[in-house]
Amino acid sequence: MKITKFAHSCLLIEDGSVRLLFDPGKYSTKQNRLNNIDAVFVTHEHVDHYATESMKAIVANNPNVRVFTNRGVAALLDKDGIKYSLLEHGQSIDVKGVEVEAFGEKHAVVYPTIPLVANTGYLIAGRLFHPGDQLTVPPKGIELLALPVAGPWVKVSEFIDYAKAVKPKTCFPIHDASITSDASQYSLAPKLLEPSGIKYIPLATDGIADF
Repeated sequence: MKITKFAHSCLLIEDGSVRLLFDPGKYSTKQNRLNNIDAVFVTHEHVDHYATESMKAIVANNPNVRVFTNRGVAALLDKDGIKYSLLEHGQSIDVKGVEVEAFGEKHAVVYPTIPLVANTGYLIAGRLFHPGDQLTVPPKGIELLALPVAGPWVKVSEFIDYAKAVKPKTCFPIHDASITSDASQYSLAPKLLEPSGIKYIPLATDGIADF
């Protein structure tokens, strides 16, 4: 499995010949120029995960692409005139032999008076879990975790405990556009996780990793 991180939570996952794109948000435009994308998955409706112009460009460049998401994002896709299929908690689909399973229902709490939007995490090929903006623990063991490390809804102790609860073999940071390259999240994560047997890969923007 090859993982390319464009920025923040936007990932290109290549499993064999299958190319899956996740959360094309506002912090990158490189995904707008991609071709041969088989499917796009959007965890939730916030603009750092779903950017209208980005999605339109991806669909234009990949006329046969399939789009999967939840009911919250569906309202945006309807407005943008983009076809999609719902893939929500407890459901799964097959994209050219690669299974994608959906887990989780709501965005993490930012503040009690801010309404919670739908958030769906996706497990790819039984190996890699992309939780979106929620610390959902998938109901099965996984090998790889895309670990949210910054934002108004998560602090260091929470994402460290989350990774320990999931117990992946390896994790790497996502949801990190708001922090600098010397942020404490990056230096603390390996120190706190690797003694628990969780390898931390400091995958930066435009970074590529093979697993």
